[in-house]
Amino acid sequence: MNLPHDKAFCDTSFFFASLSPEDANYKAAGALLEYCKKHNVILYTTWDIISETVTLLRYRANYRMAVTFLDLIKPALFIIPYDDSVRAEAEKVFRKLSKDKRLSFCDAISYVVIAHLLEGIPCLTFDRDFRSLGLTVFPIGRPLPS
Repeated sequence: MNLPHDKAFCDTSFFFASLSPEDANYKAAGALLEYCKKHNVILYTTWDIISETVTLLRYRANYRMAVTFLDLIKPALFIIPYDDSVRAEAEKVFRKLSKDKRLSFCDAISYVVIAHLLEGIPCLTFDRDFRSLGLTVFPIGRPLPS
């Protein structure tokens, strides 16, 4: 696996899989986290992803996992700040692409952040929507790190 400049954007599906042993991608997410730790990869995300992750963990797992994410994982992340121009661009992306793709507004924001603010860095996700947007995605279609 090659992460340019040792940076990666993390999506909700990746965070959820990394904490939920019942998730089909639990082992793959753990292997990716170990790789990132070993290679000092900076993990980026947005407050939108944090909100979505905490909500998903609370609803599909439990309160303890949601708080574990907030206490242990969130502090290690670089949370990308952005302004209303990103939200406005995300709305354009959503309106244009959601007709034909199953795209959440949170995914539209992530797309704009990754493409415009983070210069297209790779995404750690198990969500196929990111690949369909033309973003570089790990681990879908890629070998897992050793």
